[in-house]
Amino acid sequence: MRPAPTILHLDMDAFYASAEQAAKPSLRGKAVVVGGLGPRGVVATASYEARILGVHSAMPTAQARRLAPNAAYLVPRFQLYRSVSEQVMELLGRLSPLVEPLSLDEAFVDLEAGGAADDSASARRTGERLRTAIRAVTGLSGSVGLAGSKMLAKIASEQAKPDGLVLIEPGTERELLAPMSVRTLPGVGPATGDHLRRAGMTTVHDLAEAGEDELVRLVGKAHGHGLYRMALGLDDRPVVAERDAKSVSVEDTFDVDLHDRVRVRAEVERLAVRCVERLRAAHRSGRTVVLKVRRYDFSTLTRSETLRGPTDDPTVVREAAARLLEAVDTTGGVRLLGVGVTGLADFTQEDLFAQAADARELAERAREPEPERQAPESGTEGTGPAEEEPESAEQLAARRWPAGHDVHHAAHGHGWVQGSGVGRVTVRFEEPGGPVGRVRTFRIDDPELTPADPLPLVRDPVDYSSWPASLPKSRSGPGSAAGEESRP
Repeated sequence: MRPAPTILHLDMDAFYASAEQAAKPSLRGKAVVVGGLGPRGVVATASYEARILGVHSAMPTAQARRLAPNAAYLVPRFQLYRSVSEQVMELLGRLSPLVEPLSLDEAFVDLEAGGAADDSASARRTGERLRTAIRAVTGLSGSVGLAGSKMLAKIASEQAKPDGLVLIEPGTERELLAPMSVRTLPGVGPATGDHLRRAGMTTVHDLAEAGEDELVRLVGKAHGHGLYRMALGLDDRPVVAERDAKSVSVEDTFDVDLHDRVRVRAEVERLAVRCVERLRAAHRSGRTVVLKVRRYDFSTLTRSETLRGPTDDPTVVREAAARLLEAVDTTGGVRLLGVGVTGLADFTQEDLFAQAADARELAERAREPEPERQAPESGTEGTGPAEEEPESAEQLAARRWPAGHDVHHAAHGHGWVQGSGVGRVTVRFEEPGGPVGRVRTFRIDDPELTPADPLPLVRDPVDYSSWPASLPKSRSGPGSAAGEESRP
C-alpha cells in the first residue's frame, strides 16, 4: 500500500456504445446496444439509457430486445474502438512510463513513476486534467479512480461512474470496504460469492472478522490468503507496463449450425486470415496454430499444430488450420469455429516460402484418397454430406451491410446502416459532430453504395503533443464538477 493515492485506474464509460452515440448524432441520448445480432448473439456493451431498461453486457441479445425493443442494435466496429483506444492510451503514456492496459477501454497508471503526482492534491489535479484531455481528444467520457493500490483504484473508478472522479485517501481503506458486498473484491464471482453467503459472509467486514484460517478452510489456501488480505484493504501488486499477450485468436458463432464440410473449411480459412491480420497489427508472429470447434451438442474440441518457427504468413496459418480441421468430425453440425496462434514472438520465420511450401505439401497428402473407407451406414447409401440451405436475401444483406457499420454513397456521402432485409438496405447519412441526418433506402446491390471506414469522432482534436503541460488544469463541462469527489 502506498502512502499517497498515486495509482490511477481509468475506465471509459460504456465504451462501445458511447463511441457509437458520438459517431451517430441521431443516437445521442438514446438506448444503444452493441453486440451480436443473430439468434445466438450476446450483448457486448449497452449505453446507460439501455441499462436503465435492464440491459447489460453478456446478456443474450434476444433477451435484450424484449427488455428494450426500441433500442438501436448495432454490430461492433472494432476498427473505430481500437483507434479511439490508441488515442487514450497515448495520453496515459504521456503521464507515466508504467501503464498497464487491461482492455481497449481500461488501464492502470502509476502516476508516481511518471512524476505526475506525489500526494492527494496533485493526484486529483492529474486525474481531472486526464478526463479533460480524453474528452477533448475523443469526445468521450472516462471515469477515474485514484488510490494507494490497484484494487482500490479500480473500486474507486467503479464508484465514479459515469463520468466522474473518486479519490480514496490512504488509511481509510478498511472503513470504506467494510460495508461493501464480498462481490466487490477481485476474484469473487457468483459461485464464490454464493459459497461465502451460505457461510454467513455477505460483506467485506464479515470476511475480515472471519479471519484468515476460516477463509482458507472455505475457499482453499491460495484464494483464502489473498481474500483475507483484500478484505483488510492490502494490495501490493505493482503496475506492470508490458502485459504480454500469450495468444491471438478470432472466433465466430453461427446463427444456424453448419453442416456442409466445404462451408466449414471456408469459414476456418476466413478466420485464419482474420487471425493473421490481428497478429500483424500487434507486430507479432506465432509458432502454434490452434483450431477450436464447438459442435451441435455444445461439445468443444481444440486441436493444435506447432510449426518449424514463428510466422505471420496467412498461407501458413490458413493451411495449418485446414489440416487441423481434417481431424475433427463435423457431421452433426458446427455452431462455433475459432482459429488462434500461440507461442508469440517478435520475429518471423525467415524462410516463409519454404514453410508455406511444406504446409501445402502436407495439405495435399492429407487430401489424397484413403485406400479403404468405412462403409456408409444403412439407409445412407448414395447420399452426400448434408447440404445447407442457400443464404436468403436477408442473410446476404446482413452479412454485407451489418447494422451500424459505415457506408459511402456517391451522391449522399458518408452514412451508417440502420438495417437491411428484403433485398434493401436502409442508411442514415450523418457524420460525427454534425446534425441528425436523413434516411434513404437502396437495393443491396446498388453500385453507388460501398462499405467505408469509420470517421474520427472528433475532427479537429486538441493538439496533445506536449501533454500534460499544454492542457488546462481543469475545464467545466458535463460531469466535471459533480463527478469529482473524495472517499474518506
